Amino acid sequence: MKLKFIIDYQTVYGEEVAINLLDAENHVSQHVVMKTTSGKEWKCDINVDDNCFQLCYYYSVKRGGITVRHEWLVMPHTINLTSIKGAKCTCYDHWNDVPDDSYLYSSAFTQCVAARECGTPAEVKFSQTMQLKVRAPQLRAGEHLAVVGNTALLGDWDASKAVPMVEHAPNEWMVALDAAKFKGALVEFKFIIMAEGQAPVWENGDNRTVALPSMRSGDVVVYELNKAYFPLNPMRIAGTVIPIFSLRSEGSYGVGDFGDLKAMVDWVASTGQRALQVLPINDSTITGTWRDSYPYNSISIYALHPQYVDLRQLPALADKKRAAHYEALRQELNALEQIDYERVNDAKRGYLKELYAQEGAAVLKSKEFKAFFDTNAEWLVPYAAFSHYRDLYGTATFSQWPENRTFSDDNRAAMTNQRTNLYKEVAIWYYIQFILDKQMRGAHDYARSKNVILKGDIPIGISRDGVEAWVEPKYFNLNGQAGAPPDAFSTNGQNWGFPTYNWDAMLADGCSWWIKRFSKMAQYFDAYRIDHVLGFFRIWEIPIDAVHGLLGHFAPALGMSADEIRGYGLNFQEHHMTTPFISDWVLDRVFGARAQEVREKYVEREHDDIYRMRPEFDTQRKVEAAFAGVTDQDELNLRDGLYSLISNVLFVRDHKNPGLFHPRISVQFDFIYEALYDNDKQAFNRLYNDYFYRRNNDYWYGEAMKKLPTLVECTRMLVCAEDLGMVPDCVAWVMDELRILSLEIESMPKDPHLKFGNLSSNPYRSVATISTHDMPTLRQWWDEDWDLTQQYYNSVLWRGDGAPHPLPADIATQVVNNHLSSPSMLCLLSLQDWMATDENVRRADADAERINIPANPRHYWRYRMHMTIEQLKKEADFNAKVNKLIINNAR
Repeated sequence: MKLKFIIDYQTVYGEEVAINLLDAENHVSQHVVMKTTSGKEWKCDINVDDNCFQLCYYYSVKRGGITVRHEWLVMPHTINLTSIKGAKCTCYDHWNDVPDDSYLYSSAFTQCVAARECGTPAEVKFSQTMQLKVRAPQLRAGEHLAVVGNTALLGDWDASKAVPMVEHAPNEWMVALDAAKFKGALVEFKFIIMAEGQAPVWENGDNRTVALPSMRSGDVVVYELNKAYFPLNPMRIAGTVIPIFSLRSEGSYGVGDFGDLKAMVDWVASTGQRALQVLPINDSTITGTWRDSYPYNSISIYALHPQYVDLRQLPALADKKRAAHYEALRQELNALEQIDYERVNDAKRGYLKELYAQEGAAVLKSKEFKAFFDTNAEWLVPYAAFSHYRDLYGTATFSQWPENRTFSDDNRAAMTNQRTNLYKEVAIWYYIQFILDKQMRGAHDYARSKNVILKGDIPIGISRDGVEAWVEPKYFNLNGQAGAPPDAFSTNGQNWGFPTYNWDAMLADGCSWWIKRFSKMAQYFDAYRIDHVLGFFRIWEIPIDAVHGLLGHFAPALGMSADEIRGYGLNFQEHHMTTPFISDWVLDRVFGARAQEVREKYVEREHDDIYRMRPEFDTQRKVEAAFAGVTDQDELNLRDGLYSLISNVLFVRDHKNPGLFHPRISVQFDFIYEALYDNDKQAFNRLYNDYFYRRNNDYWYGEAMKKLPTLVECTRMLVCAEDLGMVPDCVAWVMDELRILSLEIESMPKDPHLKFGNLSSNPYRSVATISTHDMPTLRQWWDEDWDLTQQYYNSVLWRGDGAPHPLPADIATQVVNNHLSSPSMLCLLSLQDWMATDENVRRADADAERINIPANPRHYWRYRMHMTIEQLKKEADFNAKVNKLIINNAR
């Protein structure tokens, strides 16, 4: 079969257009450079196997043999060939950039909210065929597209006689027409939306026209037309945010599980919501203690956490006595107000071990398990090995293992071979992940069946004591720590402890590490939140010997030379401005009555009244070690004072190039800045503002655009981002260009001139919420700062004096209603904030609703719903209220 492709694309000298045919795995199977005589109309002929029934492809532009741009890859061109077997076919295409409404092509819409089954066009045998293709992403579930026009074949403009089209790819509709019946006439037509019981909706704009070329018997022409646009309001969706571990049902095991996730989907759907967002669900078992409750520090970017297994979906233990033991334990743990992380995980792990002894051999022989293993072996085998050695050696810090500090090819081969002892030792981890994968996929499929979007969360970091750092160290800077500069959550900045990424290595292989990570995520979710999207522009990198985040700097970033610093008028003195400034008056101010003790034990005189840290205490990590195990508050205050001495520098050296410098973040609040002359302060402030808010903008834009386009296009999930914190201007540029949804929080406006965000100004491509897992809930925030609350009460809610405390349900309802009425595509509220609207449903103790406190690196993540999902479903008045709020705001 011979196909001719024609596309109009204006190139400049030296550029050429190519067509890229895709195979079943969406890999390029054929790359053909097209020809042109004008630099605008490009053509090529391609022979296709007669047995091919569908062809997918995209266009790209090359310069000097290198691809410099390509079309939007999420939705490549698709041509159906069922009607043109053995024929000559001419395809008239157009270039497809990322559309403004790209979100409508995400699986969140095409397979959840507006789910429709794609079909296969019936085979036709016209002597001459005209095939029309058009994208119509606005259609909802239950609707279909039709074409009506100025001929009898197209219904003579009678909508009841319109020709139905087939959705052969998500949001793309096609129809094959008998071209001989048009007799070379100018065909005039429009597309309309049809649905049972509804009036047809006609597309906007002038009538479309196609002038058929001269055709012979067997000829086919395919017209790919511009998108159909209809006068419909954009979809706006309401949903709930809650960690899976926080779910509680009557049958759960002291922690939420994948079975509870299905039950929560039911509640979401029953109240008119269409989205359910959760926190990361990957295995975070490092120490085996409650410290592993932190879900953003996982040991694997693929493996699911065993705590989420729903034991109700598994066979019962044959040993009745053991089954009774575990049932009694389940009831005890499920009655707790908060999660007992250690007991829950010990119990579930014990249960799974006993079940594996009973059922494992049969499961591992099943076709279903073998298919799972073959598909996932690349990550599953090293995960199982890591888990095995972690337990064997009693630590996840693989650098401390007496053997197996790297994962050898011999071990990988042995753990893949069912006949070896090593396989038998690690196979339980294969079994557990097989069960978890099956249950999570089941929950995902169930959510889709209810037209509910499951939204996941991709952490920005990975654990330095985890599988990826063990088997793929080339992708990470293990001598650095990722974190965040000072913000509303922490005045000292945040030190997450994660290694930073070696982006040079990741970019060298096309970000395959990230593509595989996102692709795995797409098996469980239809939308995702990129945690700390700023990390794809630059990360806050902290030296390995620091505890706080103040000594970090953005990486990558354009550091400043000494001469450049002096160019701002600052009398730059390298030694004095990059080492801690410690004088007698600083010691007296920081330590008061204990200043002399510090002089004698922790610092030594350098000259005059200037001191330096003693070598045994000259880094924050050394100080941390010296105070390990200390609980006395006075001693902890002394330790924190020593931390502050070490971070009392005006500049930090670049971590890669020691000849470059970065102004220390928030140093204006520190003693070394206070000691500057006024003219030096002014010069430093000019430098500081230029560095943090202007200098790196274009550079960071380029860094993000090396990474994010590939990642956004590698799946069809809806992409949302957490873009809070110290946000440079270039972030908005990239997110708009890639159509990534922003996060909008009224109490944390992005405009620094506003006290509270203006909800009515939220961009449509955004997620509106009241609070996140890192923030106080609405009720807590209301009581935190009464003066701030009063300002909000007056200026946002337009109420009078005397904001009432605690927060009444009617005011909470007004706040929720305001968010639902915003233009944001998604309004996702925490379950706690939904419940704040009903005083009969919400928890009595508002402080018990907090999920995380970022300023506390040792926070225990143990929040649970205070009622079961079964009880929640029976709260008829509350559920009706939620549903009414959603309906009244057209969500």
